[in-house]
Amino acid sequence: MTHDAPRLLACGDTAFTIEFGAGIDPAHSARVLALDAALRARPLPGLRETVPTYRSLTIHLDPLAADPEALGRTVLALAAEPLPPPATTRLWRIPVVYGGEFGIDLDAVAAHHGIAPEAVIERHAVPEYRVAMIGFLPGYAYLEGLDPGLALSRRPHPRPVTPAGTISIGGAQALVASIAAPSGWHLLGRTPFRNFVPERDPVFLLRPGDRVRFVPTPAEDWGALAAAAEAGETVAEVSDP
Repeated sequence: MTHDAPRLLACGDTAFTIEFGAGIDPAHSARVLALDAALRARPLPGLRETVPTYRSLTIHLDPLAADPEALGRTVLALAAEPLPPPATTRLWRIPVVYGGEFGIDLDAVAAHHGIAPEAVIERHAVPEYRVAMIGFLPGYAYLEGLDPGLALSRRPHPRPVTPAGTISIGGAQALVASIAAPSGWHLLGRTPFRNFVPERDPVFLLRPGDRVRFVPTPAEDWGALAAAAEAGETVAEVSDP
């Protein structure tokens, strides 16, 4: 298999980005996560933090402890090696109440694709997704693996506010939202699962590379699950590797 040659992009004097290609591509994402794992396994002097995205890895560094040019060359050389894929990752089973007040765009998405709302739920819940990145806002988990038959351009007019825990789709992406925020994505459901809690350790539960399955959940179960989440329970099943 051939790959695009990665390139370095300067981000001031305290960071640089290594980019593996253009657009959303599982192959690019796999290379990003493999390099991220390799850097965490053998941290380099002056390297502070790595931030993976769909197609790039941003590397934050201490300019007083590292030579940015030398560190960049080292990272490029490491990226050129045949890196092993990351070890088996955790699988999260996240409860989702679909449709109605919890997923106000479910019927519209179904109508757009000419299928029943129940078929949208089934197609959305069947895949095993992978967390490609955490971004935009704290704890927002962007997922790879959406059924191509559900792909849909974002709404032409974003909503000023959507609820925390929204489960939505936009283009070929799926999302687990963490906090209330504006969004132009299509809202299929909602989960009481809280990926981002500032007072919790760890603050974030989902990590890039983790796998996710959505579990359709009756609306009448929402109250108990939401109360449990408020009390600090995870309300999602997780299988460690």
